[in-house]
Amino acid sequence: MNTTRSLNYQISRLGFGCAILVLVTAVIAAFLPLDVPEGHSATHTDRIAWLLENRDMFILGWINQILAMLGLSGVLLAAAWQIRKANTLRAILAAATVFASVIAFLIPKFIAVWTIPLLADTVAIDPASNPLANTLLLLLNVSVPYSLFTSFDYLGFWLYAVFGLLVAVPLYEKKPSLKVAAVTLGAFGMIYHILLGALLWGAIPAVEIEGWFLGASALLLIVVLAMLLNFKGEMVSSR
Repeated sequence: MNTTRSLNYQISRLGFGCAILVLVTAVIAAFLPLDVPEGHSATHTDRIAWLLENRDMFILGWINQILAMLGLSGVLLAAAWQIRKANTLRAILAAATVFASVIAFLIPKFIAVWTIPLLADTVAIDPASNPLANTLLLLLNVSVPYSLFTSFDYLGFWLYAVFGLLVAVPLYEKKPSLKVAAVTLGAFGMIYHILLGALLWGAIPAVEIEGWFLGASALLLIVVLAMLLNFKGEMVSSR
């Protein structure tokens, strides 16, 4: 096995493992809460009480989200590798957007694991003597779409959308599984930017932001499944 084939095999194996990780964490996510039920309309007091009662499950839920994000980013990086020969510059730019998205996603998710539980504990001891903790907990609401926390998350998905637009056309020129991934990535990239324009235009109410944007992001699961099949074939052909 020469160096190029060895590298192709290793990247395909990495992408395959990352795709499996995404699917496993997607299943686990159905059983782990990320915020108080009806978080968008829940009161601050109810949210603090819920965080104190469900601290461990909340932390596990967001650790699972970190793993899911890293897995999906690995799949996308391996997808960018597929266009490196004919579209080297696009591959580099696409990889750069994924690396930037990891930072954008990691900041709020680490805050959810580290900062939010500590803030809830601090506020619960004596809310009146901890105005800073109270204010920060309000700013870091994980359900309100215009909070500082969720702004980073939507930034990460926007970078994924840019990635989709960068790789969709060159990726479509490959095998059938990559064509499915290319069409889905292109659709996600366009839909996300259309939604972003509608949001900035004022056509999407705040209470509907999560449903619209996260609904569009569900397309990325199709990408993961298509790339999973591709990576499996690449691993066989690179041996």
